Amino acid sequence: MGHLITVATCSLNQWALDFQGNLQRIIESIKKAKLAGSKLRVGPELEICGYGCLDHFLEDDTILHSWECLSEIIEHPDCQNILLDVGMPVKHKSVRYNCRIIIYNKKILLIRPKLSLANDGNYYEMRYFTPWKGVRVVEDHYLPRSITKIMGQKTAPIGDALISTLDSALGCETCEELFTPQAPHIAMGLDGCEIYTNSSGSHHELRKLHTRVELIVSATLKSGGIYLYANQQGCDGDRLYYDGCALIVVNGKVLAQGSQFSLNDVEVITATIDLEEVRSYREHKSRAMQTRDQPKYERIEVEMSLSSEVDEIDLLLHPSPARAVVYNTPEEEIAYGPACYLFDYLRRSKQAGFFLPLSGGIDSCATAVIVHSMTRLILRAIQLQENPQVLIDLHRICGESEGSTWEPKSPQEIANRIFCTAYMGMEKNSSPETRKRAADLAAIIGANHLDFDIDPVFDAQVKLLTSTTGFEPKFKMYGGTKVSNLALQNIQARLRMVNAYTLAQLLPQINGRREGAPGSLLVLGSANVDEQIRGYYTKYDCSSADINPIGGISKTDLKSFIHWASQKDNFGIGLLQQFLDAPPTAELEPLTEDYVQEDEADMGMTYNELSVYGRMRKIDKLGVYGMWEKLLHVWGDKLSPQQIYEKVRFFSWNYAINRHKMTTVTPAYHMEAYGVDDNRFDMRPFLYPSFEWAYRKIERSIKQMGAAGTRAAATEDKDN
Repeated sequence: MGHLITVATCSLNQWALDFQGNLQRIIESIKKAKLAGSKLRVGPELEICGYGCLDHFLEDDTILHSWECLSEIIEHPDCQNILLDVGMPVKHKSVRYNCRIIIYNKKILLIRPKLSLANDGNYYEMRYFTPWKGVRVVEDHYLPRSITKIMGQKTAPIGDALISTLDSALGCETCEELFTPQAPHIAMGLDGCEIYTNSSGSHHELRKLHTRVELIVSATLKSGGIYLYANQQGCDGDRLYYDGCALIVVNGKVLAQGSQFSLNDVEVITATIDLEEVRSYREHKSRAMQTRDQPKYERIEVEMSLSSEVDEIDLLLHPSPARAVVYNTPEEEIAYGPACYLFDYLRRSKQAGFFLPLSGGIDSCATAVIVHSMTRLILRAIQLQENPQVLIDLHRICGESEGSTWEPKSPQEIANRIFCTAYMGMEKNSSPETRKRAADLAAIIGANHLDFDIDPVFDAQVKLLTSTTGFEPKFKMYGGTKVSNLALQNIQARLRMVNAYTLAQLLPQINGRREGAPGSLLVLGSANVDEQIRGYYTKYDCSSADINPIGGISKTDLKSFIHWASQKDNFGIGLLQQFLDAPPTAELEPLTEDYVQEDEADMGMTYNELSVYGRMRKIDKLGVYGMWEKLLHVWGDKLSPQQIYEKVRFFSWNYAINRHKMTTVTPAYHMEAYGVDDNRFDMRPFLYPSFEWAYRKIERSIKQMGAAGTRAAATEDKDN
């Protein structure tokens, strides 16, 4: 018997509760796996119903429809003679489990529940599921009558077991289990398991892929084995983008890697592996000693071979060579992750395109460039003809009539049909430079651009306020108070939001969209994560939108992205350097010869400082005192403990009084580990007391330091 096997894993763009579409994509992936000669196909976590069903997992309908889809997979003629690893929720003894279903030729071999549930950050799996009872625990599960009717099979084993083929052994991990200290693959491998499957629903986060790949590589580096990693890819209906990157790893070497960002709905990767290489790799005594003492797993036997039945057939196969892992830079991640997410969101929402208030600043500029990246990806997908669905979806978005043969020739041609921008200025507050930058950028990327002033409606609102209350609010430079100065700025910001939504609803019709073609424009927000931490934006202003592509990205990373996009080898938009050179400004106060409003001056802190606060608050899990204590080491070479305290106190005060804004923040593409999304990721109060206890503790510590508490280290060194 031969010992070369071909295996397949995949990334699927599943959509929560889209049972029909999900089923079609699963079957297509199985067809592709078989066409490549594979006898094993692994799919993403909860692929039948979609990973992001959230509280819909609590509905029995979700489980019922999953079984119905599974029955179609079991009966489908293209799903025979291949070992299938499929994901769905299962209810066993009235308890919900996140499961893998292992199938071969109309028989369920094993239902393998997840042992360790993801329950932090963006994940709340324990809200919906229960971890399985324990390692190597196996019971009988009584199958639904619909499955029994098809297969004549009344029960199937459920639990932590291995599948034994005639030539190898296979075990399952599911997503989070790979990240645990005692990952299941360790014990499974010591008990003779040669193939590990990992079905995942892992989301994109900046710089995260390295960690995932390193863990998968290390899973086979110490004791050998074949690791098949499958992942979801795309937006499945929430704030997350699942970034694919399916992997096949053998003995610590990567043989195959899928794309991280793609518009393809189904991507299958395969590799051919010599089982004897795994067995040879495991020939060392220390491993043998641990193997001897390893408690055994129950094995489910299946009468099939992953390798060929005849030795001669092996001569037609060649083992896949190792390859270097491909990583995107953070700038490329910003360019392509949100772009893929936006296209998924647009086509699935069945709307007509995007509308963006384009101010001429870095944030709205970055959002516009991400849309430009999306149109580039759409054009590339159409030209490569890898996924005909992209052109079908684009026709529908653009309102093309049935049978249309239109194919775009440039990203700008696509943008002209689906992207509108507007500069909504104020005669006294807006500079000609920002107005021109906005118009020039819109022209370069092909957006339909409007340029107008909102002074008439602003003046009408102020007049209404004055006539109603008898109080005339003034900007501070004209003798007004801080409160009236801020109120006048907020009026402008909120009027822009009202105009944005009105234009988004009417522009498709104004621009001659075909009668009867559905959809309006989705409004894009452009508030970065650092501004949201500080609360430096107006509640219900033009940052209030349908979705915010940059709401999880720091100002520092956005600047790096804009610089990257300006380079000739990337997007080549030289104009972007002007956005980088301009000081960030909201332009909500009147301009004078000696005064221009600047964001960092208004905030009382820099964007770099905000990034530090954000990471300490969320990633390091530090309170006010812990933050001050750690910053003594980070900033102590430049600032005194007293100065650091003043900065921390000012940040914590602003954070607390503005936290309420997070309850209405626009849903943002999650990308940064210190994101502030109140509804899912950053679960904190929005009504805060004073942090007086922590303040007093810091003040006592500074007092105990004596003169050193108020003297910066740099000054100290100079004196010495």
